[in-house]
Amino acid sequence: MDYNKFFSDDVPFFLGSPVREIFRAVDLSSIYSFAGGYPDAATFPVEEIKRLSSLVLEKYGSKALQYSGTQGIPELREVIARRYGVPVENVLVTTSSQQGIDVCSRIMLNPGDVVLTTAPTYLGALQSFLSYRAKVVTFGQLNGDGSARDSNPLRESKESDFFADSQKNPTSFDPTAKAVPPLPCRGRHAPEGVTVPRRTVSAPNPKFCYVIPDFQNPSGETMSLEERQELVQMAREMDFIIVEDAPYRELRYSGEPVPTIYSLAPERTLHLGSFSKIFAPGFRLGWIIGPEPLLEQIYKCKQSLDLCPPVLNQYVAAEFMGSGALDANLRKSIDLYRGKRDLMLSLLEKYMPSGVTWTHPEGGLFLFVTLPEHIDTVALYSKALSTGVAYVAGSFFYPDGSHRNTMRLNFSYLDTSRMEPGIKLLADLLKETD
Repeated sequence: MDYNKFFSDDVPFFLGSPVREIFRAVDLSSIYSFAGGYPDAATFPVEEIKRLSSLVLEKYGSKALQYSGTQGIPELREVIARRYGVPVENVLVTTSSQQGIDVCSRIMLNPGDVVLTTAPTYLGALQSFLSYRAKVVTFGQLNGDGSARDSNPLRESKESDFFADSQKNPTSFDPTAKAVPPLPCRGRHAPEGVTVPRRTVSAPNPKFCYVIPDFQNPSGETMSLEERQELVQMAREMDFIIVEDAPYRELRYSGEPVPTIYSLAPERTLHLGSFSKIFAPGFRLGWIIGPEPLLEQIYKCKQSLDLCPPVLNQYVAAEFMGSGALDANLRKSIDLYRGKRDLMLSLLEKYMPSGVTWTHPEGGLFLFVTLPEHIDTVALYSKALSTGVAYVAGSFFYPDGSHRNTMRLNFSYLDTSRMEPGIKLLADLLKETD
């Protein structure tokens, strides 16, 4: 039976995740997996969750098992609002931060609308944008050491050729299009006061810009304050919304925190948070902080998606965050992940062949590796998996599928005792390819 005639016109634009395919096909415990974004299970506060689950049921009874408001229970919204210093009216709870990305896309995007993002960027966000038939426009690309390829990472924008019907069309710039105004190039990328003229973008102004400013997935890099200020200036001049995805922000292991984009432009920023990396991903809870008019439309949109986030989970999360248990658990998690990051960096330095470079993240769960140009990590993947090691090819994080000589490595999931043989196995494979 041919089922194709039953599918909607949107189905061809659903992009499958190669990461999820790995999970479906392979038992992660049987290989050295640097592929997923899984937290270390040792960070899950199992005993505390047991205690809080009993407390919640005693305190709230059947209320914790009933339907609740689409915007989230008041107790959790209030705890989030206090923690991040915003009015409770500006907080909405989501069923995972991935839903947060999707509802932002759903309420703002029509087919053909432009989303501005970095290159590379989070694959799950690309899946959402493309499913709504958006055009993805990128600015800035990383060198292998994590520095910006251009003197200013916001300098050059280009329209992705990985959207709509996925045809591979050459990137072009339209000199008649509205130019992005020159912005001062500051910080580590250029001398103080240098002004870099922007190229024009061969597409209408973006509806919104999606960024992960803290410990980005996949690169691990963090936007400087100057870069955040430039993005805010661009958003105000070109009149678009900023979607600030911040699932890793509280996992900082070195360096100093940088103000959120939301704090710089609360009137045009939707700030996404998640319990998945700082509590437990199985709870499937996140939140959005943003302007009330935008949250009102997200609230209406969510009614048709899930009615409400998991209620019992929300009460447990509210008790966990509000009691101080989250901060205590975070301190343990940060100590653990700092050690894992440092171990992976030292192992890459010890085993990787010459010509291989990588980013040095100040936090988060990932770093990004750049190999010599002739090594294709997509083509190499099956061989790597057959030898017992997994990674994610970096090209999947580029909207145009480029940079096939890159890979994302996760340092949070694999046990420290298994990290050295895994990195050595990967390095030996690259040496053979070289």
